[in-house]
Amino acid sequence: MSVFKERSGSYLEMINEAAGKYLERSAFGGRESSGLDVMLEAMGYSLENGGKRIRPILTLEFCRICGGDVRKALPYALAVEMIHTYSLIHDDLPCMDDDDMRRGKPSSHKVFGEANALLAGDGLLTLAFEILLSADDDPAKLVKAGAELAKAAGCSGMIAGQVMDLENEGRAASLEEIKATDKRKTGELIRIAALLGCICAGASEEQINAAEKYCAGIGLAFQIVDDILDVTGDEAVLGKPIGSDGENEKSTYVSLLGLDKSTEYAAELTESAKSDLGVFGAEAEFLKELADRLSIRRN
Repeated sequence: MSVFKERSGSYLEMINEAAGKYLERSAFGGRESSGLDVMLEAMGYSLENGGKRIRPILTLEFCRICGGDVRKALPYALAVEMIHTYSLIHDDLPCMDDDDMRRGKPSSHKVFGEANALLAGDGLLTLAFEILLSADDDPAKLVKAGAELAKAAGCSGMIAGQVMDLENEGRAASLEEIKATDKRKTGELIRIAALLGCICAGASEEQINAAEKYCAGIGLAFQIVDDILDVTGDEAVLGKPIGSDGENEKSTYVSLLGLDKSTEYAAELTESAKSDLGVFGAEAEFLKELADRLSIRRN
């Protein structure tokens, strides 16, 4: 088994096990609520529904590569993944993208109803900060991590990107406008995932700068590949409908650059991201392979 497969498999096992424990009734310490059971079910339905776990893996790997304790980084990693999951639940709602499928299963609102799906997303968002700020780590690190995560996920980060994305529908957005949108909508959670790992490990400024440059590259490449898959992907493999960008008359990298140039651009960004990892030396091989795999993914 390759180092990449072995380490990523270990990370996935850790992440999935921790996610399950955080959503057990016993984790709520006797705090009773008549709505707790249905909320835990709805939250778990989306959080435990597979996915590549890219963001929490980045948190754990950047913690490791910067000399930290990966186990200490688990609450940081789960916080990012919970916020990512809440954003997907809300993205699928009828008032947003109105998607009925997510990762090959009915979207949360199709199973639990629109109101409970909305609340499940809210529950994951708030639980993310509870888990992070209650972690067994240096309080100064936790406060810094919480503040940075709030900025990345909030109205100057991911949410701003979502608003910009909605504004881009039905009009001819420029390439620079799309890049600015994706930097916030997709890129901010990828960036903060790495930064939280660095914070947990007590990384140097040089290491943090390298991590953020790497994530800027793979984050933009990730969105470009998403746009490509919306045109060329297999719906059964993707686990969600394709062609929605065209139906919504949405400007994308493919609509502006074409398939070939979009593919080339994603490859260029991936190579640039890999070159930004020089400070980590041979230890960066896992992250380089992760970048390559993301650039040729099919789902």
